[in-house]
Amino acid sequence: MKKALAILVAIMALVAFTGGLMAQEKKEAPAPAAAKPKAPKILKATGTVAAYEAGKMLKIKVKDKEMTFDIAADAKVKGEVKEGAKATVSYKKEGDKMVATAITVAAPKKPAEPKPAEKK
Repeated sequence: MKKALAILVAIMALVAFTGGLMAQEKKEAPAPAAAKPKAPKILKATGTVAAYEAGKMLKIKVKDKEMTFDIAADAKVKGEVKEGAKATVSYKKEGDKMVATAITVAAPKKPAEPKPAEKK
């Protein structure tokens, strides 16, 4: 009987230690998802066109400073860009450069036409 009891205790100890070892088994953490590159933040600036080279460069005066933009090859240009026109530029920063992705020029305001005098 003592022998059976000793064997039973030995088996129980074996099961207890084996269970503990299994519980300590480390599961591999899932591989982190490939880091997606962030899309560049689109910024906007509105001002008066100071200089323009079609497809190359645009300089606008915003309040008391001038901003110079390179123009992206696929930039969308809406309206006629010319010096003195009011323009809104959507751009992104690429390093130390500002690259225009869209340029919208406000249509020039037509001067109010004088009303014809009524005849009596």
